[in-house]
Amino acid sequence: MVNINIFSNKTEMGEAAAEKAAEILLKALDSNDFAYFITATGVSQFEFLDALTKHDEIDWSRTIMFHLDEYIGLPASHPSSFRNFLHTRIVSLIHPSKIHFIKGDVLDPVQECKKINNIISKVKIDVSFVGIGENGHLAFNDPPANFEIKDPYIIVDLDEKCRNQQVGEGWFNSIEEVPKKAISMSIQEIMRAKNIICICPEKRKAEAVRNCLSEDVGITPMYPASILKKHERCYCYLDKESASLLKDFKFD
Repeated sequence: MVNINIFSNKTEMGEAAAEKAAEILLKALDSNDFAYFITATGVSQFEFLDALTKHDEIDWSRTIMFHLDEYIGLPASHPSSFRNFLHTRIVSLIHPSKIHFIKGDVLDPVQECKKINNIISKVKIDVSFVGIGENGHLAFNDPPANFEIKDPYIIVDLDEKCRNQQVGEGWFNSIEEVPKKAISMSIQEIMRAKNIICICPEKRKAEAVRNCLSEDVGITPMYPASILKKHERCYCYLDKESASLLKDFKFD
């Protein structure tokens, strides 16, 4: 069952999510030489990452980072590539011991998947930071998502609503500029993490939050992030706008 936490604004939401993330990472470092985490990208992660990178009590030099997805065809230097986002908003600030970037601009994306699949399959992820797309996607697993595939990273087609979201968030000037394919972490691999922290603010996400997280809506590939309800330690952080369509929603 998802543990839902609702806050009055995005700043409070991000700070609370970062506190939980720090707690998980510190606990992992108490027991192991390294802590492994997965990082999402996008506008929804701004406040969370800003707060997380200020947690100096974490020995970031003992952390190893993966990320959720990357467009096929965009170089790391492209301002809308997720590698560019991650370098700017987290890597350059905390300097993890190792970062396993997805190289979406390689000549052979299938081989890139195989390479990173071989790496991640040998470790256990302590915490995965994710969001929920306007179409309910989890990473770039657009509906109907494949809940069965076991490969950690897969090549996916991006649907029109997903691509329009990227334009709406300001990453691209038009839908024609948005790549149609990406390498994405699979649903099963996301669910393999020991802990999941889902950060999802803003009114435009309210319908997706309701469809994916409401107790009276089933788990279905048509709402990919609904699978989070099956995870034993999933902590979801919303603001009052993204939570506004949840049944019995109240906020004082």
